[in-house]
Amino acid sequence: MNAKHILIVEDEQPIREMVMFALTSAGYEAEEAADSRQAQASIAEHLPDLVLLDWMLPGISGIDFARRLKKEELTRELPIIMLTARAEEEDKVQGLESGADDYITKPFSPRELVARIRAVLRRGGPAAEDEVLRANSLCLDLASHRVSSGDTLLEMGPTEYRLLEFFMSHPERVYSRGQLLDRVWGSNVYVEERTVDVHIRRLRKVLEPHGHDALIQTVRGSGYRFSTRV
Repeated sequence: MNAKHILIVEDEQPIREMVMFALTSAGYEAEEAADSRQAQASIAEHLPDLVLLDWMLPGISGIDFARRLKKEELTRELPIIMLTARAEEEDKVQGLESGADDYITKPFSPRELVARIRAVLRRGGPAAEDEVLRANSLCLDLASHRVSSGDTLLEMGPTEYRLLEFFMSHPERVYSRGQLLDRVWGSNVYVEERTVDVHIRRLRKVLEPHGHDALIQTVRGSGYRFSTRV
């Protein structure tokens, strides 16, 4: 199997070198770019499998560059992980809304970086269908489309299932109602954002008898987060 090709867009050379070493040690092919202009040229020459994108770049910021990539047909589906020193929740939401699939707050460990990359790449790959997602005793089997708590199967509608699958695949991150509509319902479906609240309530109702409703947390002014932390 060919190694996945990852583009590192980062203006700080020590960080680029650290990331490059971590990726090559993990079996990835990696390429460097110091700004968005170099990154654009690299993408035009060789479309990567994933982009690691620094927020604070000289010239065009990482946020603006991510938005540009998501608008172009060639790079619309290109996975992006945002690297940012900005740890405020509002900043993270903005990063995800720009089109990033994940974010990593600096400073980060090479092990965490590689784990996040594998998770993002796995979402679009065929192997994902064989996975079982777990949170405490809650279990979602992607192959059989079954959700269980211990030995008990949980019955839920298709939209609630898709919501739960998305949440369990993207834990500990806040998603706005608009983002959830795009990711779960699809960008071509035109429904009101309040629809998200309705299905969140239905999903919590299914999870509540088994003590899992608290996993879906409301973040005031931002949206929702799936977390095993209280």
